[in-house]
Amino acid sequence: MSGLTGRHAIVTGGGRGIGAAIAEMLAREGASVTLMGRDRARLEARARALTGPGPTDFAVCDVGGEDSVAQAFGEIRGRHSQIDILVNNAGQADSAPFPKTDSALWAKMLAVNLTGTFLCAREVVPEMVKRGWGRIVNVASTAGLVGYPYVVAYCAAKHGVIGLTRSLALETAKTGVTINAVCPGYTDTDIVKDAVANIMQKTGKTEAEARAALVRHNPQGRMVQPDEVANAVRWLCLPGAESVTGQAIVLAGGEVM
Repeated sequence: MSGLTGRHAIVTGGGRGIGAAIAEMLAREGASVTLMGRDRARLEARARALTGPGPTDFAVCDVGGEDSVAQAFGEIRGRHSQIDILVNNAGQADSAPFPKTDSALWAKMLAVNLTGTFLCAREVVPEMVKRGWGRIVNVASTAGLVGYPYVVAYCAAKHGVIGLTRSLALETAKTGVTINAVCPGYTDTDIVKDAVANIMQKTGKTEAEARAALVRHNPQGRMVQPDEVANAVRWLCLPGAESVTGQAIVLAGGEVM
């Protein structure tokens, strides 16, 4: 028996990167896993590739849209008797100098990074509280704890995720439900690859120089790996972490203390 046998987990943004690593980690612990995201083909392929003993499936959803979230969770409830674990991982990190951060960019960053976390949590918290057990892990960022230039909207959204996490954890503290956030630094995913390409295009740096620029504030001098983030999420969901709630756990090589 694995630590999450009999539990059902939803991982948003589960088709690639950190989300895919988290889904694989939870599946190996015995959980049945539902992947959520916008790309049906990618979700279907990833769900088939998960190697745990439990069943896996997926639901197409734009987490920033209230109707889309409601529909996706309705479909999931039609296939699963309960939702035990929610990992709010879906996110985007578009960049622009503050004078060029228009209302559309601001709204986009808040929708996918903050509103999506709120909407998905709202779908599961009441039933978790009623049942007396639940785990919500919000994948935030070091950008939720400190500021970075050229990503004002993203930082604002991720700061909001930390605030949501702490407040909701206090509301549910006596119910058997825990709410936590993990805050990775620059992680070796497609989002960082896009950032590297952007730096290369705008500055003429080589790929190696662009990657070095991103990790220059990380005392370990390296990118965080998706499996490292997944391991933190796994621990928060396993037995033994019942007292951990309302936390923003940093995975950034000592960059943020």
